[in-house]
Amino acid sequence: MTATAPAPSTAHARVAALLPRLVLVLAALLATLFTAAAPASAHAALTASDPKDGAVVATAPAQVTLSFSEQVALGDDSIRVLDPQGKRVDTGELRDMCSGNTIRYGTALHSGLPNGTYTVAWQAVSADSHPISGAFTFSIGAPSATDVTLPTGQAGGGPVGIAYGIARYAAYAGFTVLVGGAAFILLCWRRGAAEQPLQKLVVRAWVTLTAATLAMLVLRAPYTGSGKFADVFDLEGLKAVLETKTGASLISRLLLLGAAALFIAVLFGVYARRQGSAATEEDAEEGSTKDAEEDGDTEARDTSDLTFGLGIGGAVVSAGIAATWALSEHASTGVQPGIAMPADILHLLAVATWLGGLAALLVALHKIPGIERAAVRRFSQVAFVSVLVLAVTGVYQSWRQLGSWSALTGTSYGQLLLLKVGLVAVLVGIAYVSRKWTARLADAPAGSVDVSRETSTAAAHVSPPATAGGAPGETSPVTVPADPQRAAQLARQRAALESAREKRVRDADPDRAGLRRSVLAEAGVAVALLAVTTVLTSTEPGRTVEREASRGSTSTAVPDRAVKITLPFDTGGQNGKGNVRLELDPGRVGANTLHLWADSADGTPLDLPEVKVSFTLPAKDIGPLPLLPERAAPGHWTASGVQLPLAGEWRIDVTVRTSDIDQTTVQKTVKIG
Repeated sequence: MTATAPAPSTAHARVAALLPRLVLVLAALLATLFTAAAPASAHAALTASDPKDGAVVATAPAQVTLSFSEQVALGDDSIRVLDPQGKRVDTGELRDMCSGNTIRYGTALHSGLPNGTYTVAWQAVSADSHPISGAFTFSIGAPSATDVTLPTGQAGGGPVGIAYGIARYAAYAGFTVLVGGAAFILLCWRRGAAEQPLQKLVVRAWVTLTAATLAMLVLRAPYTGSGKFADVFDLEGLKAVLETKTGASLISRLLLLGAAALFIAVLFGVYARRQGSAATEEDAEEGSTKDAEEDGDTEARDTSDLTFGLGIGGAVVSAGIAATWALSEHASTGVQPGIAMPADILHLLAVATWLGGLAALLVALHKIPGIERAAVRRFSQVAFVSVLVLAVTGVYQSWRQLGSWSALTGTSYGQLLLLKVGLVAVLVGIAYVSRKWTARLADAPAGSVDVSRETSTAAAHVSPPATAGGAPGETSPVTVPADPQRAAQLARQRAALESAREKRVRDADPDRAGLRRSVLAEAGVAVALLAVTTVLTSTEPGRTVEREASRGSTSTAVPDRAVKITLPFDTGGQNGKGNVRLELDPGRVGANTLHLWADSADGTPLDLPEVKVSFTLPAKDIGPLPLLPERAAPGHWTASGVQLPLAGEWRIDVTVRTSDIDQTTVQKTVKIG
């Protein structure tokens, strides 16, 4: 009796038809989001400058210095100082002023600069390979009009930044599928090395990673410099890139990809042939002679040794490629780089083994009818171990990049990290459903295992149909057409019929169909997870953001209001006790207006013979800057245009004279932003 495979239900057919389209739509939306995203945020930040942004200095400074939160790379042209007409007034010589944990660089200015507003424009590359830039102004004597327009774009933006970002995403995707696909074959389904769909998947991943790495290498100079595609052909710029840490990492990745090409050649060459011959021997009838058994044992040992060698070689090459990211990006800077870099390598390998293996499983379920159910179970175990490694290394990386709970919700890095954790949770939930389908496959009767493979094998041994004159079931000779084109056409028809029969049998297995749908859903979420991870690597860590914010807050004394202080005094003479109330508005760097009131001990206005004020900034050895306010009314003095050139802890000294011989000086320190 011939069994006919039941057709899938209409609902299942519609779902199967819609899911690939939904995945494509999701990928398109993510690509749109990725390409429309802002340029990569800096991982090093400008923490201080001398002069300060907006400062008004009394005399022209000898140099301009910039301080950063972590190490950066600068060239002689990285810091430019422009006068009000847009002419450069710096010497173009970079000064390295780093000492210990202080990262500071500067450039000397020409002498005799006139009064006016000057613009400082700078650009650098942070230690984790991301370009950063900025600009600010300061004034000598007093602010003036300037023809210089502050740049609004960030380094690493524009079309070049978008192209470089796409190459980064493609590199991560290629690495994930390359490593995960090879691991799936060696750890879960060795016979898959001989299957063409898996071979195409791994080879295309290698091509994608290689092309993306080459693109990043040639785009690196314009990405960190001018932002113009024309600079791709600048050999001097390419030479400068090769001398950087990022350039060395990209070249190392290309060399390792050469070793990976050799690995792929062996995997899909000698190894695939041995696995194919082993599978053929399993399907054929085996002899019982002792010599045949010994030959089989020898071949099994040879295959096992080759598997072990490929596993070790593949692990070394994969770890080396992962290290090219760890040694040049996040993990190489910040807290505990010695621990962070190995953890980052393990994290990347775990992601690739899980998500890349998931892609290989999806291809096998959709394209290869003969995948063993034991292979699916083995991948489930491998994925579980990968998730454990991912969780441990991910928690460490999160602590290292955030540093506090407030950064988890108060910074863009923390919010993206929460989104990534949510996607991982969804992915684990779908993986749990896939494990249930896998368990149902494992619980299936032994006779139903690999139905599609058994049907395909049996079809190869079915006798050809009887001729018109022959009895049913009798074997008749097959006539091969003399016309080669006709023979090729018949061969294609037979292959199409065989493929259709295998598909019907495959679709008739509800457990296999359910597993395919759940794995397809996992793949869709994995695409989103990979996109978020790529954007996360280009976002300023929460620890740096909070440190930058905390440093910025200390430079502002009293935000959004004038500085007001009250100083009690006692000159020692008659009516020598009272209070001085001082108000400095707006209490910022630059021009201020000062008001001073004197009150006697009973609170009435006290008209003093003389009042003097001075300002001192001990940290910068500035001052005292004397000031003699004018009397505006009894007990009230004012002064306008009080210039404070720099932000910092200013000491205000007020000298009060109540008689010809009785006077005293009182003081207080305030923060001026």
